[in-house]
Amino acid sequence: MDGSVSNVEICDFAYKGEFDKVKECILKDKTLAFKTDQDHRTALHWACSAGHADIVHFLLDLGVEVNLQDDANWTPLHIAASAGREDIVRSLISKGAQLNSVNQNGCTALHYAASKDRYEIALMLLENGADPNVMDKLQATPLHRASTKGNCRLIQLLLKQSASTNIQDSEGNTPLHLACDEERVEAAKLLVEHGASIYIENKEEKTPLQISRGSLGTILRRIVEG
Repeated sequence: MDGSVSNVEICDFAYKGEFDKVKECILKDKTLAFKTDQDHRTALHWACSAGHADIVHFLLDLGVEVNLQDDANWTPLHIAASAGREDIVRSLISKGAQLNSVNQNGCTALHYAASKDRYEIALMLLENGADPNVMDKLQATPLHRASTKGNCRLIQLLLKQSASTNIQDSEGNTPLHLACDEERVEAAKLLVEHGASIYIENKEEKTPLQISRGSLGTILRRIVEG
């Protein structure tokens, strides 16, 4: 190595998991740890993406900015949560990662954990102060995300952490509307058991009951009627 490594190359080494190269380059030129590529991502963003915990720990110990946003406002925490990198999420949180930082879509790391069924990561985020009711640009909460996908353990976790069942997104849909529309029967039952209304109308003036198909409407009505 001659030391003449570019910002793009150091990011590439980090993504490929070439720890020895990353370490050697940065120990020769510490500024490389803080340089960004054309996507405004640092080596830390790329190591989080690919799940290289050794590189992540090395960079964090050097004092790399943990909350730096890329050109789409994704932080390393967004990336690690979305990619399902539990150990890395834990490390980022311990170094002061902002849990409620939002990207261009208004999403937090918890939105991605909820939609991708990353239970352990969602639990970590919530236990450390992530907001369960934060809304993205479409006014969808993590509970909307989990309900659309029918991620029942995630739904239970969010409800336990005071997620609101009846928040409406930009289309007027509650999480229950979305669960019913996608025929997520267990998710819909869970929501109604925790106070989700079957009578709230969305912008098309439809209630969750009206968009329920098959026997789902009957099941939900029975839960409400006790």
